[in-house]
Amino acid sequence: MRPIRGWRWLSCLPEMLLPDDPVPRLMAWEPAAWAVADDWRGVTDPFWASATGQKLGAWVQQRLAAGAVVYPPQPLRALALTPLAQVRVVILGQDPYHGPGQAEGLAFSVPAGQKIPPSLRNIFKELQRDVGLPPPSSGSLARWAEQGVLLLNTCLTVEEGAAASHANQGWELLTDALVQAVATQAAQPVVFMLWGAHAQSKRGLIDASTGSVLHRVLCANHPSPLSATRGPVPFIGCGHFGLAAQFLSEIGAPAPSW
Repeated sequence: MRPIRGWRWLSCLPEMLLPDDPVPRLMAWEPAAWAVADDWRGVTDPFWASATGQKLGAWVQQRLAAGAVVYPPQPLRALALTPLAQVRVVILGQDPYHGPGQAEGLAFSVPAGQKIPPSLRNIFKELQRDVGLPPPSSGSLARWAEQGVLLLNTCLTVEEGAAASHANQGWELLTDALVQAVATQAAQPVVFMLWGAHAQSKRGLIDASTGSVLHRVLCANHPSPLSATRGPVPFIGCGHFGLAAQFLSEIGAPAPSW
């Protein structure tokens, strides 16, 4: 009997039975190829040319060469979807989700079809309590980003299964400069939502950068289930979404359609 050649019958299998495409991830360190709105380039371009930016790039390249799985595939997506001139609200996160397929370059957001993480579930819970919106079926916040909500993590890459694995490698210098750019260059007041101690540690950047424009800074606990209902300022019940809409209305700016 002639042996069966696996490659002959494998090629005839229906496409649905063939291996799935790999999970989207960062494949190479190519900041020049990452889309950002033009008015952010005054911040990003000097960073890439700086010693810190060069060191960060070399380090991430080493991790990729060592086989590390790094997320998200587009680290600067928040800057592509939300131009500096259009920022009305800033929500600061810490670092991207580290599970396969979760991170999409926007703080707290996951792609459509992904299970909604606990912190994001609490965000939707507070939205419903605060302004009466039913929880959406999708965890993607891209629609917020397209309406002027800057969803910025302070560290923009992470390795699979290892939270904060890319912290303190240089990203924070860039994201601090981005926060300062919003506080300094905004043509009108902006709402900053600072949830948790990490985000609130950036308040000094906002206060120090504010000129004649008086921004609104809202602080509460992180929406994580570990802190969302605890003091000193529980996230559940903070009312930040309604307060942001009220503030923007008072200055004549359209509020996001949450």
